[in-house]
Amino acid sequence: MTSPATMAVNLDGHDESAGPVRGSQGVIRIGMIWLAANLVVTTLLTGTLFVPAVSFGTASAMIVTGTLIGVLVLVLVGNMGTRTGLPTMALTRGSFGIRGSLLPAAANLIILMGWSWVQAMLAGVTVNFLVHDATGYSNPALFSAICQGIVVVLAIFGHTGISRVEPWLALLILVVMGTVFAAAFGAFSPSEFANLPVDPELGGSAFITLDMVIATAISWTVLSADMNRHAKSSTAGIVGSSIGYTLSTCIAMFLGLVAFSAVILEGNDAIAFDPSVIVGQFGWPLGIVIFLSVMATNTMVVFGMVTSVVNAQSKLRLKFLPTALVLGVISIIGSTFLGLLNQFTDFLFIISAFFVPVFAIMIADYYLLKRRGYSRMILHERRESRYWYLAGVNWVAIFVWIVGATLSYLWAYVVPSPIGANIPAFIVSFALYLGLMFALGGVKRLGLRDARDADATGHLLDDADSTAALRVGG
Repeated sequence: MTSPATMAVNLDGHDESAGPVRGSQGVIRIGMIWLAANLVVTTLLTGTLFVPAVSFGTASAMIVTGTLIGVLVLVLVGNMGTRTGLPTMALTRGSFGIRGSLLPAAANLIILMGWSWVQAMLAGVTVNFLVHDATGYSNPALFSAICQGIVVVLAIFGHTGISRVEPWLALLILVVMGTVFAAAFGAFSPSEFANLPVDPELGGSAFITLDMVIATAISWTVLSADMNRHAKSSTAGIVGSSIGYTLSTCIAMFLGLVAFSAVILEGNDAIAFDPSVIVGQFGWPLGIVIFLSVMATNTMVVFGMVTSVVNAQSKLRLKFLPTALVLGVISIIGSTFLGLLNQFTDFLFIISAFFVPVFAIMIADYYLLKRRGYSRMILHERRESRYWYLAGVNWVAIFVWIVGATLSYLWAYVVPSPIGANIPAFIVSFALYLGLMFALGGVKRLGLRDARDADATGHLLDDADSTAALRVGG
């Protein structure tokens, strides 16, 4: 059995990759970090998936609507990180149980690994296009592996520097994006974009487009508390992340939509989710920006992946460097399997199917059941912990997660929902979790309800600071 001190060893460390942290960043800083984070090639290329499956106007409206819906979930989960100091997957202990949290943490590791692969592949394809155009040499798998190798080195040694440089890199990206917008609308009028013919054989719809935009927000929410726990206040985290994420997503997706539409209007071969198509249309500055954005964002993804593993409850006292090296090697090898790019849409829907129910459960548990507070017992694997539930697992959360994920899959692929899969899956998971927790709360052996939930709790370092002050005073 894991010793009671294991969680404290893993989570109470002073390294920035482990344990609760007290944030110091204001609205502008948090906003710039989120602005930079999502000005990335995956978000940009997601915009290329919408036309001609739906009209240009419909795609534009769904980008805005889906972003505004998705950012609500992202901000609520991010605020949990600000208020407690914990990263996203560590927070799942509150609702899933100390040991039950291993399941969403494992799913998160798989998802983040997939994201790191996709971004490395896109950077590799972009670099390959530029090198081939200049020299005639082509090896996209090799360039993808090289790009991911650089990312791993930066994640281990340069993540702090990247986080500081990334907001300034966002300004450079915005400048280049501005030139692309100017070139596209200089070549074609808004009416020409609006009148692009829809291809009904592609089977697109407004709600499929909306689901993809929401899924993008869900994919970022797995890191929202990791980033927002560095905010100095809830206001800074909420306002900064809301503005930064909304602007970056709308700008990046709309750029992809406009650039791809321009390729179609030009009469060139339009292959969705292929960076070489739009780089070929708008030139090497866009290619360089794509490469730099992947280096910055993917570095933080890999760092977040390692942090998630280090913070996971385990009998092993995992250290950052060896964990980063192992995961780094896996990420480099996986980045060479370029066929994954052809399944990106399915990848997005898998993310939402896995994590929409998780975030619905987390939000219901933290804000309603636990009254916006988790205590330091969440850091320790002890049977007397409030978050031990039954054998360390909240089986209600596991059950609701399975139901929600199953419904999300069915509504996406088997019996398509007329309003998409993400919104109804979130609502059902949220309501079902609350209903079962209240209905079964009296069953003592399940450990679902506890009088300690009424105790006022703040940031997880508050108790530690108070204890340290008492020791000094004594």
